[in-house]
Amino acid sequence: MSGDIVREKIIDALQSALKQARQKGQLRTDSLPAVTLDLPKRPEWGDLASTVAMSLASSEQRSPQDVARIILENVDQREVLFDRVEIAHPGFLNMTVKRALWLEVLPQIEEQGEAYGRADFGKGRRVLVEYVSANPTGPLHVGHGRGAAVGQAISNLLAAAGYDVLKEYYINDAGRQMKLLGASVYARYQELCGRPASFPEEGYRGAYIETVAGHVRDRVGTTLLDSPADQAEQRCRDQAYEELLGLIRQDLRLFGIEFDSWFSEASLASSGGVEQVLEELRKRDLLFEQDGALWFRSSAFGDEKDRVVRKQEGEYTYLASDIAYHRDKLRRGYDLLIDVWGADHHGYIPRMEAVVQAYGYPKDRLRVVLVQMVNLMRGGRKVEMSKRAGEFITMRELIDEVGADATKFFFLMRRSDTHLDFDLELAKQQSAENPVYYVQYAHARISSLFRVAEERGIPVPKPRETDLDVLTHPDEFGLIRKLSAYPSVVHASAAALEPHRITFYLQELAGLLHTFYFKHRIMPPAADLEAPDAERFVKDADASTRQREQVTPGLTAARLTLMRQVQRVIRNGLGLLGVSAPDRM
Repeated sequence: MSGDIVREKIIDALQSALKQARQKGQLRTDSLPAVTLDLPKRPEWGDLASTVAMSLASSEQRSPQDVARIILENVDQREVLFDRVEIAHPGFLNMTVKRALWLEVLPQIEEQGEAYGRADFGKGRRVLVEYVSANPTGPLHVGHGRGAAVGQAISNLLAAAGYDVLKEYYINDAGRQMKLLGASVYARYQELCGRPASFPEEGYRGAYIETVAGHVRDRVGTTLLDSPADQAEQRCRDQAYEELLGLIRQDLRLFGIEFDSWFSEASLASSGGVEQVLEELRKRDLLFEQDGALWFRSSAFGDEKDRVVRKQEGEYTYLASDIAYHRDKLRRGYDLLIDVWGADHHGYIPRMEAVVQAYGYPKDRLRVVLVQMVNLMRGGRKVEMSKRAGEFITMRELIDEVGADATKFFFLMRRSDTHLDFDLELAKQQSAENPVYYVQYAHARISSLFRVAEERGIPVPKPRETDLDVLTHPDEFGLIRKLSAYPSVVHASAAALEPHRITFYLQELAGLLHTFYFKHRIMPPAADLEAPDAERFVKDADASTRQREQVTPGLTAARLTLMRQVQRVIRNGLGLLGVSAPDRM
């Protein structure tokens, strides 16, 4: 639907030049390389650079500079696209783009609005993104929170890229952990009823277990004391499951996370789904019995060894349920399955890729995004314990302290597979040092500017209603170039499943905005906003330009429309991260 208009035009021009050169016999290759553009390492070298000549040099048996000259000779409308093109050692094409082409970016953003940055390279292909999927055995911890932020952002990015996305939570409501939950609650229930009880050695010990046990007692009194232990534990497990899953839903809703589907692991067992998929594997000769256990031949598909799916005692392993679940996903017709897992599940990836291949699909039908641990820091020290959960810090506690927006943004500031130190004090600061505040304030600052313009009767025109040619300063074009790059950043982030690229981009754009605001007048002096406030965001900036700058009505109109497009892109980017874009702060 939309893209980086400047890059698209230049890439089209270079690709056309390659084709013409081949048609003329100047290039001999049968397979032309894809043209990519990068930013030159130094701004004086131009706006964009391409290495396409270097990629062709070997096959053409010519120097990269010779290939670059051939390409350049065949570029149509050079005078329309470029102010200057230079061939730099060892064969870079360094291009300085015409101002008029950059200025086309502003009406493009205005006209596309919320759609700016979106694309259709997904072609409506169906993607299932499964994330969080925590056992309903306790409240969500901060690691789950990071997985929730990453999963939501990936889902938003893929939707923006033209995929049909379904977001799913897999409820791990079967197996040993649920039995331990029931036993833990029952032990606390007995204690609350005045009967000494032996607590399970590997049971759940957080304060929330006692809270659930108290609710069980409130509901049934002491009647469970007279029931057989297995029945009493089942009743406690059912109550705990209902209550804790409800708590998980509440916490996710508070975090702004909504799922399209909640899939129960227990439903696989009750429907016979596990037995059915294992029978399919048996018919494919991919199961075998050894030492009284049932094994899956995962080593046939690249796993380091075969895996047990049914233990000697007859109990199914977690892998058996996961096989059934992923088989169900594949049956639902999704073109791509994305699982967001904790990094401790890294070794599980080959066996799940083996499952996908065992059913006749390529292993890249499944992509796994790993999420590393989060260390909460306060005053340089790690926060170790939660009063509520007993063993970990809950996601709810973190949101209550720093807010959902800061929590999400901080979770997304680094690659998901790298450890994250989360500075609680920094996340609460209202200063340039706080990245989320810095970006949100850029949006709010522009809103404040527009309120002042409205009070003074100064309109904020649309780009096609004003003369943009008065925008000539390098700082203005620095902003425009950054706005132009946004669709490419969204595309790359979606393709790589790396939402942290959006946070990097937004911080860079906000930095350009704050610097521009401090250095340049947008409206005449009487309409300037609070200068001391600006100093908090741009230290040691050169304010001399602002002091001597004369702002005509035409320049005011052009700069206001530039600000409108900056605000739109910040809002779009924050929306992809699931973070709000406030108008006042």
